[in-house]
Amino acid sequence: MKRLIYVCAALLLACGAVAAQDKGGLLPYQDRSLTYEQRADDLLGRLTIEEKTGLLMNNSVAVPRLGIKQYNWWSEAAHGVANNEAECFPNPIAMASSFDTDLVLDVFTAVSDEGRVLYRVNKAKGPVQIFQGLTFWTPNINIFRDPRWGRGQETYGEDPYLMGKMAVSVVKGMQGDDDAEVRKAHACVKHYAVHSGPESLRHTFDANVSERDLRETYLPAFKEAVVKGNVEEVMTAYQRFRGIPCGASDYLMNEILRDEWGYKGIITSDCWAVQDFYMEGHHEWVADAAEATAKAIKAGMNTECGNAFVHIPEAVERGLITVEDVDKCLKPLLIDRYILGEMDDIDPWENLPESIVEGPEHKALSRKMAGESIVLLKNDGILPLAKDTRIALVGPNADNEQMMWGNYNATPKNTVTLKEALKEVAPDLVYTRGCGVMGSEFTPKNTRFDGIDLDDEKALERVAASYGLSAGFLRHTIQREKTFREAFQPELDRNAVLAALDGIDVVVFAGGISSRFEGEEMPVELPGFSGGDKTDIALPAVQLELLRTLKDAGKKVIFVNFSGSAIGMEEVKETSSAILQAWYPGDEGGHAIADIIYGDVVPSAKLPVTFYKSIDQLPEFLNYDMKGHTYRFFEGEPSYEFGYGLSYTTFKYFKPRVRGGKLVVKVKNTGKVDATEVVELYVKRNGDAAGPVKTLRGFKRVHIPAGKAVKVKLPLDEETFTWWSEEDQNMVPLKGRYTLMVGTSSADANLKTRQYTYK
Repeated sequence: MKRLIYVCAALLLACGAVAAQDKGGLLPYQDRSLTYEQRADDLLGRLTIEEKTGLLMNNSVAVPRLGIKQYNWWSEAAHGVANNEAECFPNPIAMASSFDTDLVLDVFTAVSDEGRVLYRVNKAKGPVQIFQGLTFWTPNINIFRDPRWGRGQETYGEDPYLMGKMAVSVVKGMQGDDDAEVRKAHACVKHYAVHSGPESLRHTFDANVSERDLRETYLPAFKEAVVKGNVEEVMTAYQRFRGIPCGASDYLMNEILRDEWGYKGIITSDCWAVQDFYMEGHHEWVADAAEATAKAIKAGMNTECGNAFVHIPEAVERGLITVEDVDKCLKPLLIDRYILGEMDDIDPWENLPESIVEGPEHKALSRKMAGESIVLLKNDGILPLAKDTRIALVGPNADNEQMMWGNYNATPKNTVTLKEALKEVAPDLVYTRGCGVMGSEFTPKNTRFDGIDLDDEKALERVAASYGLSAGFLRHTIQREKTFREAFQPELDRNAVLAALDGIDVVVFAGGISSRFEGEEMPVELPGFSGGDKTDIALPAVQLELLRTLKDAGKKVIFVNFSGSAIGMEEVKETSSAILQAWYPGDEGGHAIADIIYGDVVPSAKLPVTFYKSIDQLPEFLNYDMKGHTYRFFEGEPSYEFGYGLSYTTFKYFKPRVRGGKLVVKVKNTGKVDATEVVELYVKRNGDAAGPVKTLRGFKRVHIPAGKAVKVKLPLDEETFTWWSEEDQNMVPLKGRYTLMVGTSSADANLKTRQYTYK
């Protein structure tokens, strides 16, 4: 009987093949007149279990007999096409400071344009390798709940509403038109869910948060990206959530993501996260790789970054999963490869010229984005400078290209440092580095790549090949390690610094830290830093000492802080006439900072995170409860609050009113220069003692001419009053009495309030 079934099945397959041959010799999976689902179903029936296994890995194997090409799902584009020569825009935390979702959309449209061009160029050279594909693992939308977290620079801040709006802009810019026949690229929101450091514990940590914190803070941006952004990929986090690794959590992946939110896209693991399920010293949640693989696949993971999935055939043989389980996970991957045009070699963007990559338009866009990202924290009237002011430039970050790129970055051919930009305006600029980022007593040891000549291409390629790297990536690594060591350059003698500044009263100090100290799981153990995270938020002592020296000498200091996170500014305030938070501003960052300093651009950026006075104001880093974290639950007095940012003018807010389902507020520019203001709307539910003290629920950038006033309208809708419901154990539009607050920052003193009943 079984033999008869096999014979019949073979005859049916043969008949299907004959029918397909009648359509120009095409098999069903090759037939573009069929739906993507039909083609994927046909292809699944032709693949062996070993071939299916290879296709479920991030480095998806070629299946030559079926015409399937090698493809690597792993590409990055946090603020430019990473690990490629491409435009490097300001890092995400900087872009969040703009509160400009339209400009962020423009930036990521440019990024995906460059991604398409680079994909075409790289594909012509051979199989698609890591960092060469169309599936970009960005944006990172984990809440930046604590300034000590090194990866916070990859995110869009500490507020779930702002994060969600930015996420949608990133996704839409990367993916293009939802209705297009061919998808431009994939975006991927990560890391789902509840990850905000510490980096060193992510392979063992169990994030056990309340349902309210989960729904109120950690999940809203993911929901926004799924429901409103139609994101194509979701990446799971490393850590456990309530005892279960995120990549195997039925609650996160199925109950919430797929069933509640209706997510239809693919789910990928973070890299080597499935190994954490069983590895000794990691989660040790299951016994071995086959069981870990089965758990991930059963939960709905579609592709794995790592090598645990090589055990799929073993898991099937042991009865831990079925071939049908494997097919269910693989089918969406095949469909998406058709949708991307990759399977059929279709590229509607083939006419995009290579010249757009780091071209003039993208350089201008990067400069504009950086200009909208730089936050003016203090100004005693010294800024903007007259262009004939004689100035000096001091500090460890004045002429450091790699620092300006941040992390998960593109590697641009051309980067304008602050030194270069200021010299364009002031050719007689006096420059002295003054000190390193850190004191010289902390100088790190030499690395394995010391001695390699970057000008010797053959040697570079040979060494790169021995490590399985591209020559370009190795060059980038060596440059970053060189920058890291330079950060410990011995400070100059106090008298030598002052001698260099003789006769100069105004000093621009380029200080801060570097993405070589803060970032993803880094081998850095230095005072104030550990494993990629910070253990302190104070500016390094060597810089504070130099700032005191300058002040004592009567110099007026314009302090430019480069960092991907909040830095304690209390001592900096005392020594500086003005403070600019520049973040890691990208390859046009030097120009953008100079634009602000000389008044060619009026600052409009606002802080997307709280700048605390010191770590003494922070809860325990391992405490994931939101109480005490971020402006929404912090009741102390920070150095600079969320939403704070000065301009070269001032704004007056009048009493807000509610008209036609909108909050209407008149805002007047009371100064002498035209400027843009970010109008911020906060909401608090009256009587909810456990809820946030206030939470952002609207914002709008408005340009206001000097001396003029405009009426700003902000919608009051279901989204404005979506609140935690104990009855529903979820966030829902909740009727009741609310306090509406509108103004120029989240500080009570900067807000106009009114009561409102949502019915």
